[in-house]
Amino acid sequence: PVTELLEEKMRCLDGAEAGCSFSTGMAAISNTLNAFLVPGMRVVSQKDTYGGTSSLFLHFLPQRGITIHLHETTDTDGMESAIREGCDLVYLETPTNPTLKIVDIRRMTRAAHEVGAIVVVDNTFATPINQLPIALGADLVVYSATKFLGGHADALGGILTGRSDLVKKVFHYREIHGASMDPFAAFLILRGLKTLELRMLRHNDNARQIAEYLFHHPKIEQVNYPGLPQHPQHEIAQSQMNGYGGVLSFAPKGDYRNVTALLESLRLVRLAAHLGSVDTIAGPPRTTSHVENTAEERAQLGIPENLIRYSAGIENACDLIRDLEAGLSHL
Repeated sequence: PVTELLEEKMRCLDGAEAGCSFSTGMAAISNTLNAFLVPGMRVVSQKDTYGGTSSLFLHFLPQRGITIHLHETTDTDGMESAIREGCDLVYLETPTNPTLKIVDIRRMTRAAHEVGAIVVVDNTFATPINQLPIALGADLVVYSATKFLGGHADALGGILTGRSDLVKKVFHYREIHGASMDPFAAFLILRGLKTLELRMLRHNDNARQIAEYLFHHPKIEQVNYPGLPQHPQHEIAQSQMNGYGGVLSFAPKGDYRNVTALLESLRLVRLAAHLGSVDTIAGPPRTTSHVENTAEERAQLGIPENLIRYSAGIENACDLIRDLEAGLSHL
């Protein structure tokens, strides 16, 4: 009953017809893809999705005879053209992890539905508080509930919401493959949902302030956050998001040694391969989200070796900025 309650609450939050819970976020993603894809089918997605998703597209799904077409997230015309050429499933991640690029959900879903394709959107970074993909045309939405939905770094889980006929098919696939959510994890994630809106508003505000500070810092060469007016896809983000999320990424000038020096000097930040917690967490994608990718693959995805992913918690923003300022002063 507790997992069913979580599924119902997420269904309501997303404005969906049905919901389904999983043991992890990757279980939600892989079960959803595998439930619909058979040899000979064609998938269109982005190059710079989460590392686990990227591995599915680059290695595992092609082994099953599924054709994968990956495009630069910023190449909206190219992605739309690939969809219109014919495909069976479109997989979108927006904002992307960890590059914080934005996909025009309305435009891609419109093109996909014209050719009869299913559209799946990974909404982990945004959450239902900041973005509602189903209202924008998506058929299915997936989450790593381990992140912002749970919000306290103490539970693993994944969520799928969307059209009832599609969710039902994935539900049966999940049962056969043993990827059901642990009831206690469902209890913890339900607890997290009670404060989701309050937390996301604070995450949004903290991330925005930190991104603005870093954008103007002379020792930072790159800042990725869709809430910045300077972000290349800020206007698209404005058109489909209510807030811009609690995650940003940035690159200090210099090589990876500067990344190590900065991270080790921070006093208010936990160094971990996680995000979406009430505690601020940071780490380089090369050892966190994209550790499974080679350096060459990361470079192709636009993830430099000196990039840091920073998940702003709910602490005082001024304290977090002072912590960064002290760390950057040593570089």
